[in-house]
Amino acid sequence: MRNGTKAITALCIATILIAFTAFVAPKKEYIIKPGFKFTLTPTKRFVFNSFVDCNMSEVWVADTFRIFPGKYGEDPLWGPSNNLKFADGSHIDEVFNHKEDEFIAPKMPPNTPPGTPGLHGAVWFESIYQDSADQSGKTLFALYHNENYPATLPYDAKTGKGYKNANWPQGLKGPSSPSAVCRIGIMKSIDGGRSWKNDGIFIEDEQPRLILHPDNTAANFAGGTGDPSAVPNGKYLYLFYGEYGYPGIYKRSTYDPKKEWAGQCISIARIPLSDLDDPQGKGKRWNGKGFNAAYNGVGKPISSIQIPLASGGGPASSPKGKYFWGPSVSWNTYLHAWVMLMAKAEGPSWKGSSIYISFNKNADLGTGNNSQQWSTPKLLLNKPGHIIWYPSLQPIDSSANSKNKYSSVKLGQKARLFFKDMYGDKGDYVSEYTIAFER
Repeated sequence: MRNGTKAITALCIATILIAFTAFVAPKKEYIIKPGFKFTLTPTKRFVFNSFVDCNMSEVWVADTFRIFPGKYGEDPLWGPSNNLKFADGSHIDEVFNHKEDEFIAPKMPPNTPPGTPGLHGAVWFESIYQDSADQSGKTLFALYHNENYPATLPYDAKTGKGYKNANWPQGLKGPSSPSAVCRIGIMKSIDGGRSWKNDGIFIEDEQPRLILHPDNTAANFAGGTGDPSAVPNGKYLYLFYGEYGYPGIYKRSTYDPKKEWAGQCISIARIPLSDLDDPQGKGKRWNGKGFNAAYNGVGKPISSIQIPLASGGGPASSPKGKYFWGPSVSWNTYLHAWVMLMAKAEGPSWKGSSIYISFNKNADLGTGNNSQQWSTPKLLLNKPGHIIWYPSLQPIDSSANSKNKYSSVKLGQKARLFFKDMYGDKGDYVSEYTIAFER
């Protein structure tokens, strides 16, 4: 994924209310449709001690709070990684204050050779679902972001899986480096996350939908589905993710950047909870009328979250296209609404300095088009000169306990804002603000 490491300069600002403008504003009250208010207050800068380059995955296992940041697996661009580790404790601040050498590496499934069944490429855990049928709380399903290249997942003409190393777009390390393709899969643990079994991929874009050179010049992905955030609702697990593929078969002779834009941004898919043990190919994407598109088919992104072409929106394969990505979704027990944070790409390689927020007041995501009814994203925070992404809301220590089990996917009136901040020559996963909602 984005493996940059750049330093951050803390902002020193008085207590504020955040306006939906380009900069932090003085004390004012702001109302967000459908009628919510919030304040964003500066706090002492908190720097997380372990590697984070994705959504923060976390869960309560009985009375223990456990987090799973990091990256694991083979990566021909950045090198192999064993940074996917966990830390736990009896309360939030204890866990978030762990030192880097106190994190523990779980037992992970090994990468298998190219052309053989199994796990290929690197993975990041971005959401954890806890099986409610297991009273011990130890049965977990991790939604992972997976990245591959033609070298790790070569094209197989018999299955149609994998990627052809022809006209491949440029990656993050310059003209000689390849772009990755992202997919989303599931791993399972029955011991609270100390060991994991790979259940397979359930959302992906395949070779015909990849956007190749010379049309793809953004130095990000060749296509695919990634950066997921998942929440259980009713009988389903709903997946919010970034869509980077072409909405149809990509051909150089018929390529249309407007068509690409129309099929990209943040999308939603779902999978029955009963299928998590055997999820391969069982995700269903929203196609405009329902969750009817295949796991590898063409869906329709959330229209209210797309940036219009007239406002600078554009395809992800363009270095000038603006789009929202990297969603983090939580249920807010105080607002009785869903809250989504997202980053905004405004240049190549996902570069952008702002975080946006959106709301959905429909508790039931499965009825009608409830899952698509998100408010137009509004600016939450901008740090000019910085690159910020992977925003999430995390519980305040005093309210996050084993009774209410608050986490990044379930929160109350107050929370902490975390994000990856890249500035100078390294990057930190930091919190510099708390947020308080009003209704």
